[in-house]
Amino acid sequence: MTRATLLARHAAARRLRAERGLTLVEIMVVIAILGTLMTIVTVNVFGQLSSANVDNTVLQMKKVGSDLDMYAAKHKGKYPSTAEGLSAASKYFADNKVPTDAWGNDFQYFAPATNCQKAYELVSYGADGQQGGESYDADISSCNPEGNAE
Repeated sequence: MTRATLLARHAAARRLRAERGLTLVEIMVVIAILGTLMTIVTVNVFGQLSSANVDNTVLQMKKVGSDLDMYAAKHKGKYPSTAEGLSAASKYFADNKVPTDAWGNDFQYFAPATNCQKAYELVSYGADGQQGGESYDADISSCNPEGNAE
């Protein structure tokens, strides 16, 4: 064999090794990095979604409050009683349907309000739909919407 043939074979062998691909360890490192990034992104996104649901519920309460004010204007300043509930004012709501909070739960309606000096109070029981709770499960009241869940 001549020196030129040996050099050609050596160059071909080097090309083959370079084109061999990734090792199992390299693939596992890439998967671990991607998994870590996905975990970080998921935690941050779900945190923002929960916060957006709280904000959406507060805005929905304000909209329901405006609709209840329209009801009171048509009924000589009287709001529906607690016993009548929000369904008494349903024709003033969009699509004549009683709205729900951002989690699909019904608002609790009290007239007069139980936690402030207003004619009525709307309460959402938060993400868990249960009275009480902390963080995004905390109750949201129209009497104090800024002091609700974080």
